Amino acid sequence: MHMLRTFAFRCSIAIATIVLIGCSVNYSFTGGDTGNAKTIQVSFFNNNAELVEPTLSQEFTINLQDFFLTQTNLSLVKSSGDLQFEGEITRYTITPMTANAQQTASQNRLTIEINVRYYNREDESKNFEQRFSHFYDYPATTILQGSELETAYEEIFERINQNIFNASVGSW
Repeated sequence: MHMLRTFAFRCSIAIATIVLIGCSVNYSFTGGDTGNAKTIQVSFFNNNAELVEPTLSQEFTINLQDFFLTQTNLSLVKSSGDLQFEGEITRYTITPMTANAQQTASQNRLTIEINVRYYNREDESKNFEQRFSHFYDYPATTILQGSELETAYEEIFERINQNIFNASVGSW
């Protein structure tokens, strides 16, 4: 009886594998639909914000590339990608959010906004240009540098990247 169950289990795994391989649509494990695309191009995102953080452009660009490489089976290329992302950082602001009894800020908010242009060479009806933003709140007594700045970037990039992913290849 045990051998029969093992055989049935192996057969069901083999059938499921054949069905998944035979599908013409390329799905990632995160729910993304990359169609027949094999490559992705993420161009450098220039920082056009009024307040310029020197490393932000490079860090965001690399982070977006890494996000798509870990969430899809696409290969990164420098040009002529099947899926292409380009754009610019349009906003980098730090604003006071809450006041304490002494009428001074007790919490600040870093907000980053990215304008993204997405081109899908496989299906041009999916092309778009859209702005994505997110924020990070931190104590006003904290200087936003070093590990605190890295933490802020991680949180903001994760949310922005997920929203870019959902808008471009997410199948929600």
